[in-house]
Amino acid sequence: MTWLSPQDFADVVDAAVRAPSMHNSQPWRFRLAAGHVDLLLDPDRELPVADAAGWASRIACGAALFNLRLALAARGLPAEVRLLPDRADRGLLARLTPAEAHPPTAAELRLFAAIPRRRSNRGPFLDKPIPVDVRAGLIAAARAEKAWLDLVLGPVGVEATARLVQTADDVLHRDPAYQRELASWIRSDVPAADGVAVSAGGPAPRPGDLLARRDFGGRELAGHLDYEREPLIAVLGGTGDWPADQLQVGQALQRVLLTATDRGLAASMFSQPIEVATVREQLRLALGRHGPPQMLLRFGYGAPAPASTRRPVSEVIIP
Repeated sequence: MTWLSPQDFADVVDAAVRAPSMHNSQPWRFRLAAGHVDLLLDPDRELPVADAAGWASRIACGAALFNLRLALAARGLPAEVRLLPDRADRGLLARLTPAEAHPPTAAELRLFAAIPRRRSNRGPFLDKPIPVDVRAGLIAAARAEKAWLDLVLGPVGVEATARLVQTADDVLHRDPAYQRELASWIRSDVPAADGVAVSAGGPAPRPGDLLARRDFGGRELAGHLDYEREPLIAVLGGTGDWPADQLQVGQALQRVLLTATDRGLAASMFSQPIEVATVREQLRLALGRHGPPQMLLRFGYGAPAPASTRRPVSEVIIP
């Protein structure tokens, strides 16, 4: 008995691929069988310099997995998930099989509706505080996916975290191979189905920015605009640092981002302090966590950001 029709499968994959990935590399593939759906890593779309160990690809695929789960649940077809089900197949990351069918919950429908509205917003946010209940909702979203989200509160904590981001960014900026790889994913002249368009990459970084941002070739920030003085910074992590742990945190990342979108927040991600091992360890120690950080995020209220492009669904579905 077939679980999903080809059209239903294409529809849920269309939701899955709207997950974020480093440099919008989209390192995922999907396969439909009679009784299950497989999520696989696309080895041709890994980042050999920035992500030699595959951490970022697994975080991205975990985020796509959450979207896939959500799209199935929204159809009343929830799934059971097994992470890394076949040790002999490195590319097979997760297998989804049918769970007992039931109507979607209101919360699932809200998060599903947020998928096409979620953006990585690299522009300035307003100096407007985020209510306590909204902050608590972000923390609860991470916890629902067996992860943790620590909010960095107070100017001292924010400045200390910003220094770690700057330190990591400086290290990466000095690596010519890293910068060449980054430049290869910037899309400026012609429309493309992957990479980061200049229009979506945010303004050009400035020396005085509190949080160091990657340079995607954007224009200088207009004189009357500036970044918020006290951004809400959060650090996301899990219980461990094995591939399955990273897939789990990727699911948590997407639930947090969709929860933020549903509550009217904008968000951007800073992976530099995760990419540099020594800085990542400093961040872990500062937080007092056993499990390592897997992503640093910034939340706030901002103007709508442009959507990044995605490859056609036909390109990510394999026999």
